[in-house]
Amino acid sequence: MQLKDLFYKVSLLATSGSMETEITGITMDSRKVGPGSLFVAVRGTVTDGHNFIATAVRQGAAAILCEELPEDINPQVAYVKVLDSARSMGLVAANFYDQPSRKLKLVGVTGTNGKTSVATLLFRLFRGLGYRCGLLSTVQNQIDDQIIPATHTTPDVITINQLLTQMLANGCTHVFMEVSSHSVVQERIAGLTFAGGIFTNITHDHLDFHGTFDNYIRAKKGFFDQLPTTAFALTNVDDKRGLVMLQNTAAQKETYSLQTLASFKGKILADSLFGLNMLVNDKEVWFKLIGRFNAYNLLSVYGAAILLGEDADEVLTLLSGITPPPGRFEQVISDDKIVGIVDYAHTPDALQNVLETINGLRQANEQGYLPQVITVVGCGGNRDAAKRPVMADIACRFSNRVILTSDNPRNEDPMAILEQMQAGVSPVDVKKTVTIEDRHEAIRRAVSLAGPHDIILVAGKGHETYQEIKGVKYDFDDRAVLRETFSERGNQ
Repeated sequence: MQLKDLFYKVSLLATSGSMETEITGITMDSRKVGPGSLFVAVRGTVTDGHNFIATAVRQGAAAILCEELPEDINPQVAYVKVLDSARSMGLVAANFYDQPSRKLKLVGVTGTNGKTSVATLLFRLFRGLGYRCGLLSTVQNQIDDQIIPATHTTPDVITINQLLTQMLANGCTHVFMEVSSHSVVQERIAGLTFAGGIFTNITHDHLDFHGTFDNYIRAKKGFFDQLPTTAFALTNVDDKRGLVMLQNTAAQKETYSLQTLASFKGKILADSLFGLNMLVNDKEVWFKLIGRFNAYNLLSVYGAAILLGEDADEVLTLLSGITPPPGRFEQVISDDKIVGIVDYAHTPDALQNVLETINGLRQANEQGYLPQVITVVGCGGNRDAAKRPVMADIACRFSNRVILTSDNPRNEDPMAILEQMQAGVSPVDVKKTVTIEDRHEAIRRAVSLAGPHDIILVAGKGHETYQEIKGVKYDFDDRAVLRETFSERGNQ
C-alpha cells in the first residue's frame, strides 16, 4: 500500500520524501522495523520513540511518522510530521488493515471493576448464540477457539487492528474488548469504530497514572465521547458517575440498574454460594454467578445483547448456564468443606464488594457456628500507593482474620508495600492481622487457620499464573496453591 493511502483523514503538518513509497508494515518498535516498514515515533511515559528514528532508518524503514522531524533527513526515506503521533497511528493502522472494526460488531467495556467479567460473559454468550467471536481482555485474547496470551488490558492500536483482521479472516462477526483508561488517554483505541460501549462503575484506581480522580473519570468518559451515532452507550445508573458517561456521547443512550428505573432493570430475589436468583425486566432467572456485583455484570451483558438485536428469552436461557470467568469469584473447596475463593479484586471497591458478598452468604450451621472469613490480600508494586492502607482497612472490617502478603511487588520492596498496608490497620484490628511476605506461605497459614465451612478469600491476582518480583515473572497461581495446600491438609 502506498504511504499516501495510509493518511486518509489524518491531518499532516509537513512531509519529506515520496508519499508514493510502498509500505508493507507498521510498527512503533524500532526492533521490529524492516524494509518497507512505517516506523511510528510515539512519545511514551518511559521512552520517546523519536529517539529511535535513526535506528529505524538504519533497520531499513521506508517511512517515518513523527511529531518532530529529525535534523538528519535521509533522502531515501519518507517523513510525515503530525501533531499527535499516537492518535495518527490509530487512523493509519485502521487504513492499513482496511478498517476491520467497521466490518465487525465491536463492543467496548470500560470501568474500574467488571471489565473482564462483562467482556468474557459477552464472548461466551454470543458463542452460545451461534456466532464466531473475538475477545480482547486482561486474561487473554481469543479468536473463537484460538487463545492468544494477553500482555495488556488493551493492546496497542496496531496489534488491535492485526487481531481484528485475523478475527475477520476466521469468520468472526462480534468482538468484545476491555477498554482501559490508559488506552483512551494513550490513543490505543483511535481509529476504531465501535458498535457499542458499556460502563460498569468507577472507583479510585490508577491515580499513579492519571494523577487525579477527575482525570480518571475524564479518561473513562473519553471512550463514550468517541462513540458514533450508530453505536449504543449502556451505563450503570446506580453508579453516581454513570450518567456523566453519557453527557457528550452521540450514541444511543441506554441504562441498567438494580435500584431505579432503567432500560434494563434487575432485582435480586436470592443470593447464595450456589447461585443468584433475579428478576431481569420482570423475568425470573436463576444464574450460576454469585453476588450483587455479578448481578450488575449480568444486567449489562443482557442489555448489550438486546441492543445488538438478540432475543431476550434466548439470551437469559444461555446466561443462566454460564459460569464465572477464570479468577473471578472462583471456588476451590477442600475435602473437609473449607471454601476457598480466588478473586482478582485489586481495588478497594472490588475487595469490599467481594467481602460483602461473602459475608452475605455465610450461614450458621446446626450447632450455631457462623463460618469465619479469612482474607489473604496484598497490593501490587509500581501502582497507586494511596489504596494500600484502604485495602488493608477493608479486609479487616469485613474479615475475621487477615493475612497481608505480597501481590506483584514488581520493582518495589515488598515489605515497604506491606508497611503501607499496615498503616490502614486500626488498633482494634491488629490482633487479627498478620503479615507474611511470602504469598505461598500466607495461603498455607490461611488454610491452617480454617476449619470446615470457613471461607478463605485470596484476593488480588485472580486468573494470573505468575508473580512479578524485581522485573522477573515466577510461576504462581493462587488456585493451584490452594488446591495443593488443601491436598496436603487432607493427607495429614
